[in-house]
Amino acid sequence: MDAFDFDTLAVRAGTERTNFNEHSEALFLTSSFCFKSAAEAAERFAKSEEGFVYSRFTNPTVSMFQDRLAALEGAEACMATASGMSAIMSVVMSTLSAGDHLVSSQSIFGSTLQMFSAIFSRFGIRTTFVDPSDLDAWRAAVEPDTKMFFLETPSNPLTEVADIAAIGSIARQAGALFVVDNCFCSPALQLPIKLGADVVVHSATKYLDGQGRVLGGAVVGTREYIMGKIFPFVRSAGPTLSAFNAWVLLKGMETLKLRMQQQSANALVIAQWLEAHPGIARVYYPGLPSHPQHALAMRQQSSGGAIVAFEVKGDTPEQQRANAWRVIDHTRICSITGNLGDTRTTITHPASTTHGRITPEARAAAGITEGLIRLAVGLENAADIRADLARGLDI
Repeated sequence: MDAFDFDTLAVRAGTERTNFNEHSEALFLTSSFCFKSAAEAAERFAKSEEGFVYSRFTNPTVSMFQDRLAALEGAEACMATASGMSAIMSVVMSTLSAGDHLVSSQSIFGSTLQMFSAIFSRFGIRTTFVDPSDLDAWRAAVEPDTKMFFLETPSNPLTEVADIAAIGSIARQAGALFVVDNCFCSPALQLPIKLGADVVVHSATKYLDGQGRVLGGAVVGTREYIMGKIFPFVRSAGPTLSAFNAWVLLKGMETLKLRMQQQSANALVIAQWLEAHPGIARVYYPGLPSHPQHALAMRQQSSGGAIVAFEVKGDTPEQQRANAWRVIDHTRICSITGNLGDTRTTITHPASTTHGRITPEARAAAGITEGLIRLAVGLENAADIRADLARGLDI
């Protein structure tokens, strides 16, 4: 379905009908599949014959999700996983070995940072963290055993935007696999592979579902990489996406672009209002001209996205935290939760939640202050969201 528009692919791509000719995608809640003969079973297990074997690594509903996401990302293939973190784990564990070196943006999700610095290091995989917007830092970090670049853009939670094409060029010169986390934008707003990424990872839990219902993840790339590296790892290690979750995600992707367009429009309204508020020290939103990478964001994204981060004022870190918690605690519409990408607006204090497990020094290096609040804007009326935030800001 390569010739069709994104909107059509989001609804139709990957759909396979059974003999019953169902209109909605079928949900295959089965752990295994039967064979006509011992010979067919042997061929399926050896992968010499196409077909489904065991839902840890092959399931028709999951395959439909994989095919649809690959089509939306403009990629050849996709492997689904149980969560976004298991997608990242699958990429690193299937691609790198002890002694290999990874160059990563320092502005990444707290769990990703924890995995790179505290878990993979135990297995001899070294990571150098760099400023995502400093191209010279990416170049300087390359070593003879550098095998992978990892980038999250926009970043969590400060919405820093990095130049995918430029970093991809550096990665190719270094002979390193370039992996981009496209969670914040989704393929509705950004297509990293067309900009030079080799691999895209997703927390499908976020915008691909869009309604806070299920966990899921995915790795997208060339057929050779997905089937040669990721598939064998997932088959053996088992970080598997359930068929039910895949079915829910298929339904979510049908409205992905519509949701993201409206949520982005709402986010811009909120960001503009926050920037003018006397109680706010700074607003981080790529759609604002004041954002350091605004021009870059407008080149490689179709909008600013739905995440707005902002710092409340305060004379000390303790006062900043108190003021931030006051804003959060006075909301009545916004959901206080660490998740994002929902149709419902969510609000959180990154320093004590999503990035609470990393060291204070690492938080400071990443620019995550005690006054920082992350707002994932949903589909509520923008004026109602403003009024909800004003309850705590205007005290």
